[in-house]
Amino acid sequence: MTTSKDSAVADGVDDGERITFRSRRWVRPEDLNAHGTLFGGSLLRWIDEEAAIYAILQLGNPRAVTKYISEIDFVSSALQGDLIEMGLRATAFGRTSLTMRAEVRNMVTRRSILTIDRIVFVSLDDDGQPLPHGYTDTTYDRDRLPTSAGSRTT
Repeated sequence: MTTSKDSAVADGVDDGERITFRSRRWVRPEDLNAHGTLFGGSLLRWIDEEAAIYAILQLGNPRAVTKYISEIDFVSSALQGDLIEMGLRATAFGRTSLTMRAEVRNMVTRRSILTIDRIVFVSLDDDGQPLPHGYTDTTYDRDRLPTSAGSRTT
């Protein structure tokens, strides 16, 4: 049995050093466009949601918002029932921001669906102003769960 890392290396893509956050989705009927393939808007919504979760956990702030998404080039698609894998990797930390790269592939066909070179999230304070976060690298041992700037108290 091959692992996902073995499969990635066999495809000529070594995700081990590139992807630090993964999630998977099952393409369902409500995710399809008029041609019966994955609707690009659904995929972009999923990527933005996963990127937001990743940014919140890396910046330790629930008020991390999308600032910028670079060019998007769809190179293949997915059909109903296909499984897709989305991967993210932090590429840079700014004073108030986190920049990441996204890769999406169809796990059934093993083809790349798209790559986004730059997605930038900004950490905000309670007033919606950019908030310095103080981080310079990703955390792998644990997530930086939000502890301030609007976090819940129970």
